[in-house]
Amino acid sequence: MKYKNIKYSKFNQRSLAKIGKVLNAKPKKIGNYFRYEIVNKLDKRKLALEIYPQIKIGNKKGNMVTVYALNSLMQLHFCSGFIISEELCEVTFIGEINGKLSGLIVEKEAGCSLFANVDKYILSGDFTKLNPEVMISSIALSLAESLIQSKNK
Repeated sequence: MKYKNIKYSKFNQRSLAKIGKVLNAKPKKIGNYFRYEIVNKLDKRKLALEIYPQIKIGNKKGNMVTVYALNSLMQLHFCSGFIISEELCEVTFIGEINGKLSGLIVEKEAGCSLFANVDKYILSGDFTKLNPEVMISSIALSLAESLIQSKNK
């Protein structure tokens, strides 16, 4: 079976359905946002992912992604794109400003990770030259490199 990573810069019916497929959760439209409830019965984990396309955030409009987990709440404001990885069974939501990236990764198994203010230049460098604590974020967000490059062309 051949897996692929799919890049998106906009939320629409097609991309929302693909997010649901890889996370094994159906999107529910609630007002101006879409909610996915992701459950891992084996590990007794669950989380809710909410996607707010083009809402007012302060004086601007942008996409916001929110994750509610048992003991945490995470938000990514001004999500500029996302990568759906069929192979990893996860979606990486990316926000970029002034050369810094923030990534919110949601997994099919109801896991979630947040990496904030990561210098984008370390994504394309030699991972082995980074300290282990820095290496984690650069590897986790490396899928986003192709999304960033295509936006900058």
